[in-house]
Amino acid sequence: MKLIVGLGNPGLRFENTKHNIGFRVIDSLYDKTTAAVDSDSPTKKRVTSICNSLVIQTDLHDSPIILAKPMTYMNNSGSAVYALVNRFEIPLTDLLVVYDDVHLDIGVIRIRRKGSDGGQKGMQSIIHHLGSIEFPRLRIGIGEPVGDISDYVLSEFTQEEENTLELVIEHAVGAIETYLKDDVQKAMNQYNRSVSNPAEEK
Repeated sequence: MKLIVGLGNPGLRFENTKHNIGFRVIDSLYDKTTAAVDSDSPTKKRVTSICNSLVIQTDLHDSPIILAKPMTYMNNSGSAVYALVNRFEIPLTDLLVVYDDVHLDIGVIRIRRKGSDGGQKGMQSIIHHLGSIEFPRLRIGIGEPVGDISDYVLSEFTQEEENTLELVIEHAVGAIETYLKDDVQKAMNQYNRSVSNPAEEK
């Protein structure tokens, strides 16, 4: 079983902010898993509150997965992720964290096997609580900050950026599906590029 965690802040105030792109990817994955089942199936309604997170246990491409959105606010994401990892006995190699990254342009995603927090406060918290950087992550570019970084990540995307984000989220979901069906390396090979320039590989 794999645990896919999207980072963000709970509440309507933050719903469409740059910092909540991780939540939006989880929502898209949830829609994909429920679209494949009958509308009367209990799987479609099994969103529960576990370990200070909204959680659904489901399947995607015959792989059992847990989708989670920590409700602890971004900077305290580690406490929820640590609790989920322990509750479901998830090896760190089977944990994938999805989050925003100011060091990547909008339209770019990067999936990696492991790495530092890159200054992202949610990832700092997760690494601190897990005591390790040895877990996969999917970074989604939100562009370089304009002005104060705290104000920037809590601002909403422009309409033009939102148009790009539809493709970005679809791209991210594809990367996660490949990660589930195959492995991180194949997902890296296929998806570590800009959605606006499919020929670009990095």
